[in-house]
Amino acid sequence: MRITRVYTRSGDAGETSLVDGSRVSKSDLRVAAYGDVDELNSLLGIARVGLADEQLDDALGRIQNELFVAGADLASPLTIQVPRILEEHVVEMERLIDLWLEELEPLREFILPGGSQFGATLHLARTVARRAERSVVELAAQSEINPRALEYLNRLSDLLFVMARVANKRAGVKEQSASFSERGKKEGEKGRGGEGEKGGQGDKGT
Repeated sequence: MRITRVYTRSGDAGETSLVDGSRVSKSDLRVAAYGDVDELNSLLGIARVGLADEQLDDALGRIQNELFVAGADLASPLTIQVPRILEEHVVEMERLIDLWLEELEPLREFILPGGSQFGATLHLARTVARRAERSVVELAAQSEINPRALEYLNRLSDLLFVMARVANKRAGVKEQSASFSERGKKEGEKGRGGEGEKGGQGDKGT
């Protein structure tokens, strides 16, 4: 693909073209879904600025390229032949999650998003990944999509949560537990509730 000009004026009336040439509103659910994926990709680009951790940088670079595939996948009805998210993409993220979890202490309470600049940015990216996932769920309710794309975004938010924790640990930044209620404090003291059990933050396993 060769891009020779940035503006085309074809979208001035609030419509855009899908891969098959059909015209849809820019508020269309399909456009919203791949737009959220594009936002996530751009945010990961910010996260990588000046990143010295080669292992994490390589992983994020691969994810950015895969998000282009996810965007094309979501922008294209299944009748159109385009690159698609595959099971192998999901499996590789699960491998990385398992690998990096070995580097971390188990969570017994919610943690505050933040830490190092890199870690905090990854926490934000995790929430954008969740928003993209919600957009895809809404799209899937009205249009047939590649189910692997939805699985990919689900695993990606988990992976970004784990990567944020790894980034902060490697930076020597201690995690801060959230203390938003007395009940939460008591449960934390009893050792109950990890990120997956409470349905927040990384939402592991959901």
